[in-house]
Amino acid sequence: MTAAGFTLFDTAIGCCALGWSEAGIVDVNLPEASPERTRHRIAGRLPGAREQQPPAPVRQTIERVTALFDGSGDDLADVELDLSGVGDFHRDVYRVTRGIRPGTTLSYGAIATELRLPGAARAVGRALGHNPCPIIVPCHRVLAADGSMHGFSANGGVATKRRMLQLEGALPADEPTLF
Repeated sequence: MTAAGFTLFDTAIGCCALGWSEAGIVDVNLPEASPERTRHRIAGRLPGAREQQPPAPVRQTIERVTALFDGSGDDLADVELDLSGVGDFHRDVYRVTRGIRPGTTLSYGAIATELRLPGAARAVGRALGHNPCPIIVPCHRVLAADGSMHGFSANGGVATKRRMLQLEGALPADEPTLF
């Protein structure tokens, strides 16, 4: 996978970044502490890619990601991803995770069971911790078996995950957040 370019864009959760190749989306970065840090992070993750205006299909994906956090209910399941640098198990986890509709959640164990690997909940969690395309592969919709949230790797951690779930309607809007 060789990324062609990347761009930054604003959402209800902050300034995100998205990278693409000719085959599809290769990377999505959730907001860092500043747009400059977001830019630095995606540029580091996509060596050789340059910041540029996205082609039409990528612009449409950006519009859909932005609308998701404005309540569109779009599951983004048809967005073309380029996961050529991702191993089979991770790809399988991401495929199942992409089936989780906005406003709903699944547990790590439920994904493992769906993959016919009961007892592999931790492996599912590790795969989601390396998810190159959060939001499009909605790892924020995956919770512990008891419904709790742990160790979200994006800037802001669990508070970011909680805010994303609130914007999608999976959690009450009055539940406290750090935003």
